Amino acid sequence: MDLVTALTRARSAEEPGRGTPAGPPVPNWPGPPHPVPAARPGELDLDRLLRLSLTASDPSGRLRPAASAGALHPVDAVLVVGEGCPLPPGRYGHDPLRHRVHPLGPAPDGTPPGVTVELTVTERRTRSHYGHRAPPLLLLDTGHAAGALRLAAEALGARPAALHLDGLTEAPLATVRVPLPTGPAPRREMPVRRSAPPPLLGPPPPEDLWALLTTAHEAGAGELAWCAAVGPPRPGLVEAAPDGTLRRLAAGEARPTLAVWAARQAWIARAGAVLLGHGCPVRAGAPHIRRTHLRAGLAVQLTHVAAVRRGLAARPVGSWQEADLGAALGAPPGRDLVVHGLALGTDHSEERTP
Repeated sequence: MDLVTALTRARSAEEPGRGTPAGPPVPNWPGPPHPVPAARPGELDLDRLLRLSLTASDPSGRLRPAASAGALHPVDAVLVVGEGCPLPPGRYGHDPLRHRVHPLGPAPDGTPPGVTVELTVTERRTRSHYGHRAPPLLLLDTGHAAGALRLAAEALGARPAALHLDGLTEAPLATVRVPLPTGPAPRREMPVRRSAPPPLLGPPPPEDLWALLTTAHEAGAGELAWCAAVGPPRPGLVEAAPDGTLRRLAAGEARPTLAVWAARQAWIARAGAVLLGHGCPVRAGAPHIRRTHLRAGLAVQLTHVAAVRRGLAARPVGSWQEADLGAALGAPPGRDLVVHGLALGTDHSEERTP
């Protein structure tokens, strides 16, 4: 089934069927596993880069820095290693459960210093639970992984990571190139990203909401529009205005409708706020679909971590059915649909889910 048809079906009200086996959580990489060596002065710290972005922190593999629908983690990574790294130049398959790499062959000619991470997906893992709703979730999860790599590179003090999320290829879906650090690697702490358990009660302060909307907008690179549904005392939809305030797009309580659209997750109707990335019309072609969903996953990953830094509880919401936000606001149908979301609250219950 082509991606356009698959997304149309995923966005429909059709319920998923019975679950199927997820298969192995890691590709069957050939060859023996190797540990990631410690970095020497001046080298890119691959060990810390992977631990801060892709490696699981628990034996089950559910808890990882990058968010994933249902904690199924379909994203696989191949490292294309150049000069200036603790591993010899070459291609390596990454095992995120054991934090090991498998040599796959030589690096292509012209491989730049540092590492380029190629991101692909094993669809079976996500389809095991979500069925026909899996295709957009696979793209969102890939964007989340790219965001985790970008944040890890920043924590290492590397020069800005180069993200390729143009949607033009299916394999890899995305690449992230992390160049060598410009000096001694700083020890920048990163907050532990976990999806807060529902319900996420309590409205975020307006200044925090504005900052998070701005973060999402910048990460989306113009592929999506971003707004937030808020509750009383002035329920409605708001967006970030250039002057640092929240501008009202619509009045009225939207969260109960969002709860229906988001696979009938009733708790969303009481969330403190729900950030929404919207766009990707029904007539979008496959490259447009891939590009907008990859950017949405990236934006929500970065915004989630920014929310944690501000002391907020947050939880991504990636599965949306018949979520035509534009039509709900009076625009022609099929032009402006919800692609991704992030529920927010001030409730500081222990964050324990992936």
